Amino acid sequence: MKHAVKAAEAAEMIPDGSSLLIGGFMGVGTPHRLVDALVARGAKDMVVIANDTAMPGKGIGKLVTSGCVSKVIASHIGLNPETQQKMISGEIEVDLVPQGTLVERIRAAGVGLGGILTPTGIGTLVEDGKQTVTVNGKNYLLEEPLGGDFALIAAQQADYVGNLEYSLTAHNFNPIMAMAGATVIAEPQTIVPVGVISPDSVKTPGILVDHLLERAH
Repeated sequence: MKHAVKAAEAAEMIPDGSSLLIGGFMGVGTPHRLVDALVARGAKDMVVIANDTAMPGKGIGKLVTSGCVSKVIASHIGLNPETQQKMISGEIEVDLVPQGTLVERIRAAGVGLGGILTPTGIGTLVEDGKQTVTVNGKNYLLEEPLGGDFALIAAQQADYVGNLEYSLTAHNFNPIMAMAGATVIAEPQTIVPVGVISPDSVKTPGILVDHLLERAH
């Protein structure tokens, strides 16, 4: 059985300078209470690995606004002008990774692969400094696995042993990131007895989840 913790307790578990895999897409499927707790704690120098940085005042955007982030690895920052401004000023380092490459690098870390081969970026600046591999006459970039110290996951439901069920767009990145974090903290909307979640609906097994947040009240 997992012991449910308060958001503030979870935030205290995460040291400054940690790398954070944060699920969601433009704030949908992002663990908002965990994000708020990190802001309230005054977290610093975080490396955020996510699809995007949402928007000012929403999801990961709150971490950016509050000065919690030193580096972002994401597929785009186009809807968050604060991230763009901090990148231009040098306050935040931004590494833009094509979305498919990003999620596959995370998956590679989760399943123990040494990297992925992708044609995306061949012949562009993305290729600079990276190893290329030729397969059947076609060139690919070797992209390295991308894991994190913590994976911060939002789920629709969890049961008492940590099995997670997701809903709709919240499937974006959350299940993959749950495999690639050294420590996984899940923020479910509700926590239910074992057996309530159908086995077919479990996308992240409880063995991967280290901590559950108390359900929202």
